[in-house]
Amino acid sequence: MVSTAGNPSILSIDLGTSAVKLALITIRGAILAGDEEPIPLALLPEGGAEQDPESWWSAIIRATRRLLEQGVVQPRDIVGVNVSSQWSGTVAVDEQGQPLHPAILWMDSRGASHIRRLTQGFVSIEGYGLGKLMHWVRLTGGAPSISGKDPLGHILFLQHERPEVYRHAYKFLEPKDWLNLRLSGRFTASYDSIALHWVTDNRAVSKISYDERLLKMTGMHREKLPDLVPAASVIGPLSPRAVRDLGLGEHVQVVSGMPDILAAAVGSGAVRDFEPHLCVGTSSWLSCHVPYKKADLLHQMGTLPSGLPGRYLLVNEQESAGICLVTLKNLLHESPPNVAPASSQEIYASFERAAERVPAGSDRLIFLPWLNGERSPVEDRLARGGFFNQSLQTTRGHLVRAVLEGVAYNSRWLLGYVEQFVGRKLESIRIIGGGARSRLWCQIYADILGRTIQQVDEPVMANARGAAFQAALALGHLTVDEIPALVPVARTYEPDTRNRGLYDELFREFLYLYKTHKSVYARLNRTRGEA
Repeated sequence: MVSTAGNPSILSIDLGTSAVKLALITIRGAILAGDEEPIPLALLPEGGAEQDPESWWSAIIRATRRLLEQGVVQPRDIVGVNVSSQWSGTVAVDEQGQPLHPAILWMDSRGASHIRRLTQGFVSIEGYGLGKLMHWVRLTGGAPSISGKDPLGHILFLQHERPEVYRHAYKFLEPKDWLNLRLSGRFTASYDSIALHWVTDNRAVSKISYDERLLKMTGMHREKLPDLVPAASVIGPLSPRAVRDLGLGEHVQVVSGMPDILAAAVGSGAVRDFEPHLCVGTSSWLSCHVPYKKADLLHQMGTLPSGLPGRYLLVNEQESAGICLVTLKNLLHESPPNVAPASSQEIYASFERAAERVPAGSDRLIFLPWLNGERSPVEDRLARGGFFNQSLQTTRGHLVRAVLEGVAYNSRWLLGYVEQFVGRKLESIRIIGGGARSRLWCQIYADILGRTIQQVDEPVMANARGAAFQAALALGHLTVDEIPALVPVARTYEPDTRNRGLYDELFREFLYLYKTHKSVYARLNRTRGEA
């Protein structure tokens, strides 16, 4: 074992939807050790999605102590702790920071009806009153999602349908900021994490503040929102409780952290303007830093404050990516009684072997990946997924490969609008997330997108690495210009030109299927009481 004595390191906490990942990472981005804890997810009727915040903290305690027991880093060498987390969630807490309600997650659309009432107005554009829309775009760079999946939708849901919770709530916090409260004892939000509340003036990216008119327009109460700090800020040392719970030193500094999309951008190494990265995790996005504030509301994307000081990041999201493969696994692999279940790793390896035996295009079987609706490049919470053109010759390998291709078709759909947004072709794209571990999926992405795909080394750790880089920046150990050289590329995939014509044809059919089935989804999936 290589000695790391005297090597300053960061404890990176990456809170996802299905698990929390922890890593000990040097201030130069070297990953020394990692651990993971699963987190239960409750999917509820009428579009609900919740988790117990205390389960996050308990998982972090267990994983931190296991990491320290490995002995690769001494507690005295850990100089900072930083959180990357799922974004667009809401934790209602009392004055002691105790949750009053399960955390409402980014997948939760129960606030949709309240958002629609809020956004409507004279001269409607895509469900937004023109005057409101112009004000939101001018100040924030975007507008609330009509799906109700932003924190604004969550808070309105609590206000109207859980009034006791709303009345007793001292603050509403993003998941990252609730964890920072547990770590530091301070109620704060960073310029980046607060953006999806749609009540901040983001025009001066280095000096963001709540806007009184936006607060009034949304019905949000300023006193129920946390104080703001800039990106990459040092909040303060660990609280005495966190020192005891985690077994770390009192000297450890808590850094402001980032939502997952922003952390991934940093951890991918693509930190220069217009350098893209594609994340294939539970959900997916295609993002890059840009030097301006801009919005494309028709395709649900815009630039919001980045996790790097003074920068904007193009933000979008496709709701379902890796979770499509997880869903297929769960449907196909139910272990018989008294038989030990196969591990997920074994199942995914068998999936890949089966898919490799199927030709490109899956014999024209098409998978539609909108299992939880969609955000970008169309906002449609009622869209749903499924297989199209299945036959008696369809095998398990066809199903798997079709899922991989369907998710990639969706990314190609988004890519076209991203390139319009930035005004240039994105020649080479770094890929990260759990899906990036699959060589087959990386090649499918290269073929379907028609772009060079760079597979980042240890792609699942991109968020944690990004959090470590941000902490090193905040603590003065690193500069942004040094980051690209610190993120190695494991392998590069070039498009196979033999598949171009087939994938072009199937992509056109993919788009046609959405356009022709959109009204069917709406009729089938409206909740009671909707027009």
